Amino acid sequence: MAARDPVVYRPSSAYDAPFWTTNQGAPVFNNDQSMTVGPRGPILLEDYHLVEKLAQFDRERIPERVVHARGATAKGFFEVTHDVSSLTCADFLRAVGVQTPVITRFSTVVHSRGSPETLRDPRGFAVKFYTREGNFDLVGNNFPVFFIRDGMKFPDLVHAFKPSPTRAVQETWRIMDFLFHIPESCHMLTW
Repeated sequence: MAARDPVVYRPSSAYDAPFWTTNQGAPVFNNDQSMTVGPRGPILLEDYHLVEKLAQFDRERIPERVVHARGATAKGFFEVTHDVSSLTCADFLRAVGVQTPVITRFSTVVHSRGSPETLRDPRGFAVKFYTREGNFDLVGNNFPVFFIRDGMKFPDLVHAFKPSPTRAVQETWRIMDFLFHIPESCHMLTW
């Protein structure tokens, strides 16, 4: 059988695989859960699809789709005032009076830099301590329960909540489609 010219021959959707594939075409049978050691164990770095999905998400640079695009930053020093050496082995917390440079950033999560502050939007924070042992990052948001439990779903969550890149409008159907297909997000909705 002669090879077909890919420019002339365009297969129909009948040839689509019934499962997800990696960028190299290998099948992905689970796009919702990372490979872990046991049911609640640590995530394995041998999970090629997770690494590929998060790497592709990190390289997306559509300016209006960057998470935490709008915020304010404060710089200063963190000083230990009480002895907490019995609670931690972190070097910057082990002696009273030690000052550590710190940067704190408060931001909105979903909407872009030009959005009004009156929009209902999750608020986030990030604290970065510049210690002798390296940087220590602490992040969080204003939800008691988060939408997802597995980092594999984070790019999908962001894509569902961000405004459409073509129309710059947040689309409710994409949010609801994501929430209704992810069981643990129902817990967040009930809060």
